Amino acid sequence: MTTSALHLQVLALTVFLVCAAAVTPAALAQQQQLPGCPDKCGDISIPYPFGIGAGCARDQYFELECNRTNSPPRLIVSTHRQHLVNLSLADGEATALINARRQCYNSTEGLIGDANNMSTRISLFNAYRFSAARNRFVALGCPNMGYFVDTVGCYVSGCTSICRPSQGSGASTGGCTGEGCCQSKLPNNTDYYELYIQTFKPGEGDPILRGGTTSCRYVFLAEDKWIDTTYRGSPDFNRTDDFAVPVVLDWAIRDVYNCSAAMRNMTNYACRSAHGGCFNTSDGQGYQCKCSQGYEGNPYLNDGCQDIDECKHLDKYPCHGVCTNVPGNYTCECPQGTSGDATMKNGCRPKDKFTLALKVFTGVSVGVFMSVFMCFWLYLGLQKRKLIRTKQRFFEQNGGVILQQQMHSSGGVGGFKIFSTEELEKATNNFAADRVLGRGGHGVVYKGVLEDDMVVAIKKSKMMEEAQTKEFAREMFILSQINHKNIVKLLGCCLEVEVPMLVYEFVSNGTLYHYIHGKEPIDQISLDTRLRIAAESAEALSYMHSSASLPILHGDVKTANILLDDKLNAKVSDFGASKLAPIDEAEIATLVQGTCGYLDPEYLMTCQLTNKSDVYSFGVIVLELLTRKKALYLDGPEEDRSLVSCFTTAMKAGRHQELLDNQVRNEMNEEMLTEIAHLLMRCLSMNGEERPTMKEVAERLEMLRRYQQHPWVEAKGNAEENQSLLGMEQQNSNYQLRQHDVLDLEEGSTYTFSL
Repeated sequence: MTTSALHLQVLALTVFLVCAAAVTPAALAQQQQLPGCPDKCGDISIPYPFGIGAGCARDQYFELECNRTNSPPRLIVSTHRQHLVNLSLADGEATALINARRQCYNSTEGLIGDANNMSTRISLFNAYRFSAARNRFVALGCPNMGYFVDTVGCYVSGCTSICRPSQGSGASTGGCTGEGCCQSKLPNNTDYYELYIQTFKPGEGDPILRGGTTSCRYVFLAEDKWIDTTYRGSPDFNRTDDFAVPVVLDWAIRDVYNCSAAMRNMTNYACRSAHGGCFNTSDGQGYQCKCSQGYEGNPYLNDGCQDIDECKHLDKYPCHGVCTNVPGNYTCECPQGTSGDATMKNGCRPKDKFTLALKVFTGVSVGVFMSVFMCFWLYLGLQKRKLIRTKQRFFEQNGGVILQQQMHSSGGVGGFKIFSTEELEKATNNFAADRVLGRGGHGVVYKGVLEDDMVVAIKKSKMMEEAQTKEFAREMFILSQINHKNIVKLLGCCLEVEVPMLVYEFVSNGTLYHYIHGKEPIDQISLDTRLRIAAESAEALSYMHSSASLPILHGDVKTANILLDDKLNAKVSDFGASKLAPIDEAEIATLVQGTCGYLDPEYLMTCQLTNKSDVYSFGVIVLELLTRKKALYLDGPEEDRSLVSCFTTAMKAGRHQELLDNQVRNEMNEEMLTEIAHLLMRCLSMNGEERPTMKEVAERLEMLRRYQQHPWVEAKGNAEENQSLLGMEQQNSNYQLRQHDVLDLEEGSTYTFSL
């Protein structure tokens, strides 16, 4: 067959299939494509998610080519472009023309033609499957055994056709039933095939195959209706030309496993219409969209599903009375003065006045009720749509897209997760009052239980400045990588709300503040326990200042932000829970953050937070541990309101020992008191440059703790021996810390974290 003849055959088949699948005028009138994108190619409508041109298709799997106005589009379903002759949005089907494979045989010359064309092997892209319900595998010609295999070469389906001796010309008694033509079914979820033909020479094989033969044999996949139409009656199977056959492809959105998974990820959810939804496919993973009952159009577009006016299509929606269209439905009532079933012909009959009045009253009541009900239903739909858009806006505004990209590019952050609002509401019983762990000036902390029974602490902040949202995603990514035994682990965040919520590991024993100042405080706290809590807290702050990937400033160090687990191990918390802001020489805070009693005086004057600000606040914590007095007494005498002020005054007068807790005075000797008082005075210096670093403080506290545990202390040696021991302990501490200090400080910005 010539090329022009083949083109004429393709064109004729195209016209036949397009006419058979013509859509109604109402459907054509509705929006089917994105603004500015062509909605037709020749006589074929192109509805979204398919598209022609850049940005018109949902993704690469739905891109179509249309070179000329009157030419059929070409469907990019594999490495080959296939002619598209029909496209159905409602059925999720696309019909493409694919060439049949042909082998021709001559009794004297043998195999004289093997059209190893591109249809011999077809591999579909992600969105498509060969329809098992609409296609059949066909072996044409005789004798012919045809079959096809999958990607690993395993047999999938096939059949054998034969000719009777009297039918050597290829004529058949009728239909594709095995004489000259056979067919077999396809398995589900097929997206690849390789076609094979096993031919037989005259006289070979079983005697039943020694009858007549045809010149050529074919194997192909084809639409079942096309097979029944083409090979009905008594067709001649002895053809020798090349030809293309229609193949039905099932398409779907297959980037997620099913409909439920798609609805959890609203960012990439394909069903955009408010009056539409999704349903699972029957051939592998994926889903499709459809308009709700009473609506028609394109569910893949915003506002793509429009109400059906049933009263204009009474052939489809019968009504022999008064038809009234309502959103998503219609009513059909008998005319005034009659009653009965208006949907049936001659179903309305005259009625008496009483019945008429009753029906009028009932009709009005039902009409009012239906109007109110539909308005309420529409209101709920609009509110749901508004809620989804609001969540998406907050997610993008809080940097959710950026955070996802960072997590993906880094291969994921172990244990860190972006939670939905529904997950956190379920974990906290809708943020019930009995789940509150604590309240602060900037938010509330709730106890939550996740679906995997993991207990967490969820911080729900009250407000966050607009400028902070720009850096929030990057800072969350940095914080998620902090891993230190004395720092509360950040497990995730929720970005679908105006102010992001943060999820931390749960620490069971409350705060250090309640441990030493609570309504029922512990009677006896040993000096070793106090020093250990102080040393562990200092080590955590030192890690944040010196060893994290980027230096981190806490900004609100206080006893309420140090948690204790069941073994009284210290864990620093609230390091960036509600406000994160990068600081350099050009950036100075416009509002002082922190807690009265712990604020660095130099910070109050300059409004610039430094690592020495955390050192000052930590000095106040050590004072609280040793004295069991609060940092600030607003109801006391003016001269005694500040614990720091009392301590510095007592130091000048040499009476600082009187401020210590009785148990501390009994356990601490004079040399150790001198050492720790000197360390505190350095930490609480008004000049930040005179304060030690947190690393120095951590080293010194660890040395003092080991000195306190040393048996020589119990021997109460002379002052020179004890002072010598302090010096040796400090040297040992410095050496050991140098051996373990394997995390180098990297160049970068400094981050302040405050509540």
